[in-house]
Amino acid sequence: MHRRPLGRGRRLAAIAAAVIIVGCFLPWWQFSGDLPARSGNAFEASGILVVFAALATIALFTLPYATERPVSIDRALSYAALTILAWIGLGLRIVDLVTSGATSAGAIGPPDRSPGLWIVAIGLIILSRATYEIAGERVTR
Repeated sequence: MHRRPLGRGRRLAAIAAAVIIVGCFLPWWQFSGDLPARSGNAFEASGILVVFAALATIALFTLPYATERPVSIDRALSYAALTILAWIGLGLRIVDLVTSGATSAGAIGPPDRSPGLWIVAIGLIILSRATYEIAGERVTR
């Protein structure tokens, strides 16, 4: 079995993906002005891109350990592409919520009203840092 040394960047990427997955299940917006209260999470509209990016990050993190030899896709560019995809998904979802009038109804707000959105943003900041760390690592073959 191929034993690739686990660097700090890959460890951060795995932690970030776990944080993002947790944030995807929590409410991204909620509105309790009418009965019953309405809310939504990452599984709506472009938020699904964040979910896919987090799952792909986990797959990319584990792929080198599932094969007998190093995998060429396990590079900083792959992590960067997934990070950019997740940021685009989050940005598009925020723009969608703002333009739909949800913010005027108080749907997006502080962390107590939309915890998932804030947790995902923290996870994406960690994933961005992990991508930076992976890009700075020496390439081992």
